[in-house]
Amino acid sequence: MSPSADSSATALARVIEALLFLSPDPVPVGELVEACEASEVQVRNALDLLAEELAPGRRGIVLREIGGGYALATDPAAELPARRLLARPKTPPLTPAQAETLAIVAYLQPVSRPEIARIRGVSSESAVQTLAERGLIEESGRSRFGAVIYRTTELFERLFGLTGLDALPDPAKFDPTPEDAAELRERLLKAGEQRAAG
Repeated sequence: MSPSADSSATALARVIEALLFLSPDPVPVGELVEACEASEVQVRNALDLLAEELAPGRRGIVLREIGGGYALATDPAAELPARRLLARPKTPPLTPAQAETLAIVAYLQPVSRPEIARIRGVSSESAVQTLAERGLIEESGRSRFGAVIYRTTELFERLFGLTGLDALPDPAKFDPTPEDAAELRERLLKAGEQRAAG
């Protein structure tokens, strides 16, 4: 194989590796030929190069021919560590109380726990504590009455895919049922009155 043919096969092998990485299912040779706009011979040569590079024991990933196509898989040596890693408990989703509390902090920040409780109509101590422990909100100082005030964190923005707080969804586009709207309006008006009076 000439040096230029060798380098084009290496480049094609890199492209095929990327395609296999992106695909959740084994990819047949025909689909690789079509996606890469290459001949079957070129694709098979590139697969041979990739198989050599990803031979068991050389890297953490190996090339497998399975299910009528090719796929990337973990080296068998990584099986037990992978099981231990993936067996870790996942972070539980936010409860409705935590989600409400997080929304209040996001839209009204900085805001104190008593204000959050007034808006929600129930104690928010546990929700605030959990959100702070998870790194979604943080202390931002104290109100004039000495209550701790909270704001969202950079982690909150990253997890929710926001470029900044100005990227929060517009609450005007929220379309609640008439009953929900009346209840929310009542709670917000009461909270607003108390905030202004305090």
